[in-house]
Amino acid sequence: MKGYKRPLLYSFLFACLSFLVTTAIFDLFLRYYIFDKKVKEVPLTTSNALYPVFKSEINPDITAKAVVIMDNESKTVLFSKNPNLVFSMASTTKIMTALVGLEYYKINDVLTIKTERVEGVNVGFKMGEKLNFVDILYAMLLPSGNDAALALAQNYRGGEEEFVKKMNEKAKSLHLINTNFADPIGLEDSRDYTTPLDLARLASIALENKILANIVRTKTLQITDRTGKNKYLLENLNKLLGVSGVNGIKTGYTTEAGQVLVTSKEEGGHTIIIVVMDSRDRFSDTVKLLNLISGNINYLSIHP
Repeated sequence: MKGYKRPLLYSFLFACLSFLVTTAIFDLFLRYYIFDKKVKEVPLTTSNALYPVFKSEINPDITAKAVVIMDNESKTVLFSKNPNLVFSMASTTKIMTALVGLEYYKINDVLTIKTERVEGVNVGFKMGEKLNFVDILYAMLLPSGNDAALALAQNYRGGEEEFVKKMNEKAKSLHLINTNFADPIGLEDSRDYTTPLDLARLASIALENKILANIVRTKTLQITDRTGKNKYLLENLNKLLGVSGVNGIKTGYTTEAGQVLVTSKEEGGHTIIIVVMDSRDRFSDTVKLLNLISGNINYLSIHP
């Protein structure tokens, strides 16, 4: 009996040893072949990633109650003051109005003016007048025509109510969680609201659209209706265009919102976005910020 059990014991031990060796080899295969392959396919970082930092810290003396200075490419916030407080956004609402319009209309779609006079700034369109979508877009973003913004919404499928609904849906999809729109113009102070950080992010997204980016850098333009008889000279309200690399984006003002300005600035191949909200002098405040950041940003390489 003893001689019979010993070969069984040896066989059992050999089987266990073979199992352990096979398991170890398979584990090594997983670790050094499959896992390594996945890591190479999805690198955690890139060698050309750049991180912006100020060379010297800034301490601006400005009237604005809120500020965000953000690097457009990396979305790094370089400076902020009350970045997550909620403010009325006034006509900077029209940045989202433009984005929704650009998703729905084609450049040469013909829109009809359905309301002749609107509260606030009007380009002066006449009831029943027909214009190309792109011209109405210019009329909304340069002189901030409220009649132009309303025309975009009223010609939308389902009208103004559906247009505003789409604005809020898009805000949600862009994770602008502290932003709400009640109209396409920005007149509903208590219900058209955002934070400086959300507004900076919205501006960054808007600049990705080449049509919109080209419009907001335009100082003046003459447009006509479809008949060619009615002409309108449009002048951009942004006084800083062309100053210190400024190429956009949008002004805003109501009594409750105060003065609002969203600015984009090109410097050294990079774009900086500046948002000032509830300011007593948006242009002066922004000029101070432009002076403080000019030549004051280092872009550091981040290596994997």
